[in-house]
Amino acid sequence: MSVHCRSRTLQVIDTEYSADAVEWCPLNDWHTVLACGTYQLNKPESDLSGESNDDPHLRLGRFYLYNYDPHRLLSPVSELQRIETSAILDMKWCHVPISDCPMLGIANAKGALELYRLQGSRESCRVEPVCSVDVGDECLALSLDWSTGRSESNLPVKIVCSDSKGRLSLLRLEESAPALDILCQWGAHGYEAWIAAFNYWNCDTVFSGGDDGLLRGWDTRSRPDNPLFTSKRHSMGVCSIQSNPHRENILATGSYDEHVLLWDLRQMKHPMSDTHVQGGVWRLKWHPTDSALLLAACMHNGFHILDSASDGCPIVSSYALHNSLAYGADWSRVSSPDTLPPSPEPVSLNGKESVVSGGEAAGPKLDQAMQNLKIHFESPTGSFDVFLEDESGAYVSEDCSVTSEVANQPVLEATTSVKDGQSKTIVVATCSFYDHVLHVWKWQSQRPQSAE
Repeated sequence: MSVHCRSRTLQVIDTEYSADAVEWCPLNDWHTVLACGTYQLNKPESDLSGESNDDPHLRLGRFYLYNYDPHRLLSPVSELQRIETSAILDMKWCHVPISDCPMLGIANAKGALELYRLQGSRESCRVEPVCSVDVGDECLALSLDWSTGRSESNLPVKIVCSDSKGRLSLLRLEESAPALDILCQWGAHGYEAWIAAFNYWNCDTVFSGGDDGLLRGWDTRSRPDNPLFTSKRHSMGVCSIQSNPHRENILATGSYDEHVLLWDLRQMKHPMSDTHVQGGVWRLKWHPTDSALLLAACMHNGFHILDSASDGCPIVSSYALHNSLAYGADWSRVSSPDTLPPSPEPVSLNGKESVVSGGEAAGPKLDQAMQNLKIHFESPTGSFDVFLEDESGAYVSEDCSVTSEVANQPVLEATTSVKDGQSKTIVVATCSFYDHVLHVWKWQSQRPQSAE
């Protein structure tokens, strides 16, 4: 039985600098808080003779904090804070509160791992710096992961960080200070160590992927001089890894080779599945509650949702409205009503087949609205708010709205874990690099009711 999957853009925000990381806060009472990190490479200016000087490139960054209000139809995302900083390569929230506050870790281009504490209310919260530690000289901190992926607060909180010199750093958070202590560092890859991640079911084990094309596992209980395993299954640099927090022994990896591999840690000779997503896989995120769904940021080929419960781990839905490298992606835990309209019907608009929202709106009223649609973009605060009006200036309701290119996406069908007659709607944030935009969108999947 097929499942209908649909997506709808809620808001598009101009981040000004190139956007490469987005993270929803996973803690209860803070699910509407969204963080975004940017990376801007500025070349040194030429001298008077027209020749470039030897000054190093400047890697600038900007941190954004947003709040999402699911009750606002237009512009549901509002900016709370921005901080000028070094270029941000990765950021992740701790899955448990630290001293009763959410804590965000940031890996930056100065080779530092920084911690920020979130304080205030959801509508007016801000982050403040807590501590920072350098993981090495003349290197970039490329990624980080918290050991708290299964939200077990009774274990010591640790962070693993990878850097551009191929090293991994294991750090422990001293909550009373708070402060970060480096427990050990080791060379893991011959080139950039693009990604490091914990085994959430056994936090003594970490995984790493590098530009040498190797996927490796490490036991951190003693100095990890030798890997537990080394896989050469990926044919290019390994740049995304995440342990499944819902299913033990399941690991997802992605590479510049455009393949998402699923592994059973009990048998690492061959992957369980291999999905070609036709774009380098920069980030992978398991769904916060559904153990089968996997979100992939696929660089030159947009964002995809994969269903690991189906044979071959197929792509069940895609979001392709970004015009640049797809880098950052994350699922929200926001409780969202199933507000997407019924399954769309295709119509012809200026010679193109488009999808129209609203099953009951088809007819003369809809035809007239389609002929006279105008799309307006307003950007008073750096965000692009999309709404529709007809020739007379009257607002066109969502039940008969179409935004040509935005809505020109087919209804995708595939098998997922949704039960018969049930639907799920979740908010997703994605960002892309050179066009410096952040998209917030809704994704809905529904399995039709079985015939009696």
